[in-house]
Amino acid sequence: MGMKIRFRSMTLNDIDAVLQVEHASFTSPWNREAFYNELVYNRYAKYIVMEHNGRIIGYAGMWVVIDEAHITNVAVLPEYRGKKLGEALMRKLMETAKQLGAVTMTLEVRVSNHVAQSLYRKLGFLNGGIRRHYYPDNLEDALVMWVKLS
Repeated sequence: MGMKIRFRSMTLNDIDAVLQVEHASFTSPWNREAFYNELVYNRYAKYIVMEHNGRIIGYAGMWVVIDEAHITNVAVLPEYRGKKLGEALMRKLMETAKQLGAVTMTLEVRVSNHVAQSLYRKLGFLNGGIRRHYYPDNLEDALVMWVKLS
């Protein structure tokens, strides 16, 4: 990796920067209200940001309910991809989930997103099933993946 990065909990002041990452990463990005609601009202939500030289270059979020963590979002700015930063972000999210008492972790990923699937498999995630027509922008199916956190 070689880059000096820092992880910390996301705050309301981070929403503008996170929206930049979100819009650069997804065809159906979340809006400001969605992030605000997650941070203010969702007691199960935990979001972290990844910074390089004080700039937010990625973020990840999850809901931790009892002993299960469900990843909601993982994104890295396009110009920072391919530098193992997504892997570092995922490892930090998995570590945080364990600290919060999670035993398993799950996520949905587009069936066409082979790069992300490869990363998740590297981290121990296994295929768990398909959610048909999961993504509203093009009705693409989602692959559900699971991992035991140990």
